[in-house]
Amino acid sequence: MGAAIAEALAQQGAAVAVAARSEQTGRVAGTIHEVAERIRAAGGRASAVPCDVTAEESVRGAVSAVVSEFGGIDILVANAGVLWLGPVESTPLKRWQLCLDVNLTGVFLVTREVIPHIRARGGGSMIAVTTTGVEMTDRGANAYWVSKAAAERLYLGLAADLRPDNIAVNCLSPSRVVLTEGWRASGGGDIPAEMVEPPETMGRAAALLAAQDAAGITGTVQRSETLLAAR
Repeated sequence: MGAAIAEALAQQGAAVAVAARSEQTGRVAGTIHEVAERIRAAGGRASAVPCDVTAEESVRGAVSAVVSEFGGIDILVANAGVLWLGPVESTPLKRWQLCLDVNLTGVFLVTREVIPHIRARGGGSMIAVTTTGVEMTDRGANAYWVSKAAAERLYLGLAADLRPDNIAVNCLSPSRVVLTEGWRASGGGDIPAEMVEPPETMGRAAALLAAQDAAGITGTVQRSETLLAAR
């Protein structure tokens, strides 16, 4: 999904920093270098930037590298995430903490580091990728949905804080299930075809939100297909 968003932004003319830990293929397929190379092969501009969103110094170094190469930052898509859907009573503490560290604290760290750079550009857009599971309280509780709900609250509050700086702040989730590499690696079950959303839909929706500033769409939680249908 992150790759699809990066490629969609590049197709709209953005210079894209593809930032993640995935410098080499591991349990989850794909690397930042492969995504950046596909963008460049298609005529776009991209750079692979190693970054661990749970480590403050890694985030600071990654943002510094992006600013050094591209001259500034206009758009942030906070997409890094880990999945744990097990019931609370059987959730190991390390899994609970990992979801909070990546899905919430990671969003906080990259957002905090990027805000001054977007402000310096006179405005821009920040997007946090979340999930429809936040609203599905009838399906119970798990670490993943809790961490994403907290990220939504963070961004909804930031929208008000950053409106004077002309920065749009929104959350975006798939309308249906995206069968990402992370989903497959975590052992996610079979999903009926009608419940599956192609990752390119998230790419198009993210590109639409990335084009916003505080005069446009801001302070919202958007679902990809709903957003695109309304435009």
